[in-house]
Amino acid sequence: MPNPTTHTDATPRSLPTDRDAGPFVPPSHLTRMREARPVSPLVFPDGHEGWIVTGYDEVRQVMADTRFSSRQDLGVVHEPYVVPGMPVVTEPSPQVPGLFIAMDPPDHTRLRRKLTGAFTVKRMRQLEEHINEIVERQLDELARLTPPVDLVKEFALPVPSLVICELLGVPYADRADFQANSTRFLDMTLTIEEKMAAYGALAGYLAALVTGKRAEPGEDILSDLAGQEDLSIEELTGIGFLLLLAGHETTANMLALGTFALVEHPDQLAELRANPDLLPGAVEELLRYLSIGDIFYRYATEDLELGGETIPQGATVVVSLLTANHDPHRFDNPAALDIHRNARGHLSFGHGIHQCLGQQLARIEMRAGFAGLLRRFPTLQLAIPAAEVKLRTNMRIYGVHELPVTWTETA
Repeated sequence: MPNPTTHTDATPRSLPTDRDAGPFVPPSHLTRMREARPVSPLVFPDGHEGWIVTGYDEVRQVMADTRFSSRQDLGVVHEPYVVPGMPVVTEPSPQVPGLFIAMDPPDHTRLRRKLTGAFTVKRMRQLEEHINEIVERQLDELARLTPPVDLVKEFALPVPSLVICELLGVPYADRADFQANSTRFLDMTLTIEEKMAAYGALAGYLAALVTGKRAEPGEDILSDLAGQEDLSIEELTGIGFLLLLAGHETTANMLALGTFALVEHPDQLAELRANPDLLPGAVEELLRYLSIGDIFYRYATEDLELGGETIPQGATVVVSLLTANHDPHRFDNPAALDIHRNARGHLSFGHGIHQCLGQQLARIEMRAGFAGLLRRFPTLQLAIPAAEVKLRTNMRIYGVHELPVTWTETA
C-alpha cells in the first residue's frame, strides 16, 4: 500500500471535465481512481496537495463528519479544475452572510432551522396539486409549438423557475436576469471578476426584494423570513440567493438531462410509459445515475483518518457524488439505468447536516414533469444525434445547454 502522505509523479494534477465515457456516467479517470484508491491524493492546479474522495462509503463519511468543514473562510479554497485565467488565491474568502451551505454549526444550524418549516414533507405535498397545474400549463405551451423545440428553454427551465418564484415571492417577470446571472455565476470558464459581477447583480436584486418584503410582506417564504428581525438584510440576501439558485438550476437540469437519458434508453422509457407507477422509483434512479451536482468541497480542520488514509489538517478535500453513486460496492451494475432498481441511499442530495433542504420539492417537480411529458408526448425523441447534444461540462451543475426534441402529432 502506498504511503498515505506521499504524492508521487502519478498523482493527478486536476480533475477531468470531459465526459469521455459517455454523457451520463463518470469520466473514466475518476472511475479508475475509485477502483484503485477511493481516497486519492490530488495535486490541485495551484500546487495544493489535497484529496479526491470517490468511494460511496468514504464520501458518506466525509459528508457526515463536520470536522470536514464546509466553511470557505478557514483556508484558501483550491480549485480542482484547470480554469483558464484563474488567479492564484492566497487568502481565504470571507464568509457570505446567509449562505449556510458554506457554514458549520452553530451558524449553519441557526439559519437552516429558519427554513425547515417551509420545506417540510407535509407542506411540499400540499403544493403537489399546484405544481401539477404549473406543469400542465407549461405542457400546453409546449404543445402549441412546432417541433423541433429546445426542451430546456420551453419546459425544463420554466417549470422549476415558476415554482421557486411563487414559493419565494420573486416576480417571474424578472427570470431572464436572474437566470442569466445564475448561469454566469456557475460557469467555470469565466474569470472570478465575471462571476463576482454576476453574484453582485443577483445579490443587489435580492437585497432590494427582501427589503421591500420586510416593509410590505406577502404570502411567500422570503416574506416570512423577512419578518424575523434577528435576520439581517445581508443574511436574507444570502439565503434568497441560495434558494433561488438551487431551486431552479438543479431541477431544470435534472428534467432536461433525465429526458435525454430516457430517450437514449428506449427500453426503460417504454416500461415507464406502460407503467407510470414506476415513476417514483425511476426518479430516484435518475437522481443516482445522473448526479448533476457532483463535486463538493470540504476542509480538514484536524488530522483525520479516511479510507485507510491520513488526511492532514488544512487539506482541501473534494468529493465526487457522481462517482460514489456509481460505486459497484453499493449499487449492482451501476453504469446501467434501471428504473426497477431500489436507488434509495443515493447521495445526489448529499448526506449529513447539509443534505438538500428542498429535496422533497425537487422530487415532486420531477415526478410531475416526467409524468406529464411522457403522457402528453408519447412520441418524443431527439431532433439531433445524441453526440451533438451540448453538455454542460463547463458548469458547476451538470446537464445540457439545449435539448432539441421533436414529436409526431397525435389525433
